[in-house]
Amino acid sequence: MKLLFPYIYERYLARQIYAAFGFILFALVALFLFFDILSELGSVKGQYTLPLALLHVLLKAPSRISEIIPIAGLIGSIYVFAMLASQSEFTILRIAGLDIKRGLITLAKISIPLIVLTLVMSEWAGPYAERLSDAIRMKALGSAYESQFRTGVWVKDRLRDEDGSGPIRPGVRYVNVGKIEKDNEILNVRMYEFDDAYRLLSIRTAESGRFDHSGTWILDDVTETRFKETKQTDPLAPVYTAQTLTHPILTLESEVTPQILSVLLISPEKMSIISLSRFIDHLQENRQDTHRHAIAFWKKVIYPFTIFVMLSLALPFAYLKVRAGGVGIKVFGGIMLGMSFQLFNSLFSNVGLLGSWPPVLTAMTPAFLYFLLALMGLRWVSKA
Repeated sequence: MKLLFPYIYERYLARQIYAAFGFILFALVALFLFFDILSELGSVKGQYTLPLALLHVLLKAPSRISEIIPIAGLIGSIYVFAMLASQSEFTILRIAGLDIKRGLITLAKISIPLIVLTLVMSEWAGPYAERLSDAIRMKALGSAYESQFRTGVWVKDRLRDEDGSGPIRPGVRYVNVGKIEKDNEILNVRMYEFDDAYRLLSIRTAESGRFDHSGTWILDDVTETRFKETKQTDPLAPVYTAQTLTHPILTLESEVTPQILSVLLISPEKMSIISLSRFIDHLQENRQDTHRHAIAFWKKVIYPFTIFVMLSLALPFAYLKVRAGGVGIKVFGGIMLGMSFQLFNSLFSNVGLLGSWPPVLTAMTPAFLYFLLALMGLRWVSKA
């Protein structure tokens, strides 16, 4: 503690803010989990008992924590600064030499453990607990992952030889998966292969398939129709022949992994930074649009550092006199300020997506504007 906070006033502020932050974080997480439990009660049936439903909801707590940390930091720091102002403690700190610059540096230090906590929850504990939570629910209900599309999940793949192996060659393969069962088993598989001139080469259908960790799919009950163009004197009137084959088992090399398929079933905002980075690389290799996922990626990168922005927004409340409002009013103002940031952040992401703005700019602008708001507030209250 002394290494990060060498001064006595820094350790005092850190202890106060961390204590208030922990209490408010616990209260907010408990409130959100309570509503999650109420919404999950409608799914309790058969093997999916109430204890399993409670476990399913509790395993989502790390993801909830990563979402709530900035707001809890804002409310907790506003409460601490309002209490310090009401008891004239912050006035004493200002007389002792605590100016705005030193205050911001201290808040930057205080935000470091919270940033680390956010990264741990959002990048490791949250995704792991989410997968475990979904697996428990799926096993109890016997359900499968399904896409929001009626036809299932669509994904673009690289084209290989007719037997599904060999080096990558010009062309494209479109893969459609109806359902993804537990243990990475897929059902109702369809594949459409085109050459580099977008002429249809083959259509494959399979009842089911499973992924081999060597990088291949093993498909069962495969029906394959191959199309070949016969030599014609008139290029404007091509003639094709079709050949239908059946395979009890077909081994197919593919760059589409279960991880990529599962990524397609969740929104980019719920993915980890590593998963987003890998999926963006996959989209770029297949020349697909990456704008939405790029915005989500940069928001994930920048989001932990918004904690410092939230703490900076709380600092002006320490300069307000007691007559400017009680602690409760200031805390309520902090709640409204935090909600406005979340709404503006989501709205700006959608506007940036529609306007095709640079992803980095779209992700950074809300936090930058609110940091400017904090600096303007500090300048105003310091002159009052």
